[in-house]
Amino acid sequence: MEAQIVARWINPSVNLRTLWQSLVAWICIVLLTYFGFVWQVNLVTISSLYLLVVVAAASLWGFWPASMASLLAVACLDYFLMPPLFRFNVTDPQDWAALGAFEATALVISRLSAKEIRSAGEAAFHRIGMEKLYELSRNSVLLDPHQPPGPQLVVLIMRIFGVRAVALFDKNLGRQDRMGDWSEDEQDLAQECYTRNANRDDRDRETSQRIVQDASGPLGALVVRGNLNPLIVDALASLAAIALDRHQSFEKEERADVARRGEQLRAAVMDSLGHELKTPLTTVQTASSGLLELGGLNESQFGLVKLIDDETLRLNKLCTRLLLTAKLEAEQVGLETDEVNFKELVAEVLATRPAEEAKDRIEVTVDDPNLTLFVDRELLGMVLTQYIDNARKYSAPYTPIRVAARKSKNETIISVQNVGSTVRIEDRERIFDRFYRVSDSKDSVPGTGIGLSVVKKAAEAHSGHVWVVSDDEEGTTFFLSLPVSARRKN
Repeated sequence: MEAQIVARWINPSVNLRTLWQSLVAWICIVLLTYFGFVWQVNLVTISSLYLLVVVAAASLWGFWPASMASLLAVACLDYFLMPPLFRFNVTDPQDWAALGAFEATALVISRLSAKEIRSAGEAAFHRIGMEKLYELSRNSVLLDPHQPPGPQLVVLIMRIFGVRAVALFDKNLGRQDRMGDWSEDEQDLAQECYTRNANRDDRDRETSQRIVQDASGPLGALVVRGNLNPLIVDALASLAAIALDRHQSFEKEERADVARRGEQLRAAVMDSLGHELKTPLTTVQTASSGLLELGGLNESQFGLVKLIDDETLRLNKLCTRLLLTAKLEAEQVGLETDEVNFKELVAEVLATRPAEEAKDRIEVTVDDPNLTLFVDRELLGMVLTQYIDNARKYSAPYTPIRVAARKSKNETIISVQNVGSTVRIEDRERIFDRFYRVSDSKDSVPGTGIGLSVVKKAAEAHSGHVWVVSDDEEGTTFFLSLPVSARRKN
């Protein structure tokens, strides 16, 4: 118990180091007193020298050694140098004035010195922290983009800042990486911080939790255990956000590059397939047409040959679309633009339809019978053919199919409307993607999912765009918008 009392008395203010510092100050005071007494130095000079010792002790060691020096200096001044000599005259106002001056000087100088030392220490601490942050930022640029950033960042933070533990949660990858001293109940601390979406500092455990976020929102969470300034932890979270965002950007670019190469490969395969199929299909169609022209077939034979001829024609059209899609994807189609009368073009498209397609259901409405478009006649004819074929396949029996066109100052809008099955909102954008078919009808209605993708590419070739509107009351309407000066740079 006595040892604890002594330690408690020593530690707060007068520790061993303070006693040694006070002893050095006392030795200086004693030496000054001796020489001042021997050489009969006047009181002003010796007081100034005492004050100099107090100032030096306060600057170097703080208030307590300077205060001890002040007490001894006043005692020596009163006993050895001020009359009556060799006797304390503690009631003399000069003694109290000297003691007050020395103590005030010790207090002011020690406070200024402590403040300066503290400022210098903080500056050094921040400088070291900034150097470490710079090292971390430089190393984070060199992270392997093909590997998850979490494990690499955790190792860097542990190595550079020397903390006891680090945990990083990456929302994009859905993973948490840890390193260091974590207890069982702290295994998911970073993920919990992200879920809570709040920063927190636990001084008792020296643990700081930060949300890792950028301008778009939270990317994850960082938890660090160690003696770090909260500002440094904030900077660590910012650097982690940059690293996570860079990895996400790299992943997106890589996926886009893979998709682009896949599209190029698919376009090449489609082009090759279309060319390979064209020759035999042409041969088959020529043979079937020749048999029909020769005649002499009975009813069953005629029906079979007619079926071959029709299906060959259908396959030939499909190959043509495959070739055209591949060229449009590769931007190898040079538009042969010319002035095209819309009403005449619709008539040509309808004239090529088989009789069983109920052409009498199709109603054409054009505000201006002389409406002309500066477009590629073949591509626009293909768009109209696809729109009309779709309307025929998905419309209710005996319902009208309405083809319309109207021209404004800046664009011409062409529409094909039918009444029947509708297109859900979530499918209205994707329906123009290649090979995509609506799940409700892909088993009941024949199709390849190519036609509308070709329509979209043809519209883009004319600097136009396509969209669809569909509901139970008005039916389904496919639109094509073409700018008045629709041209493509070849």
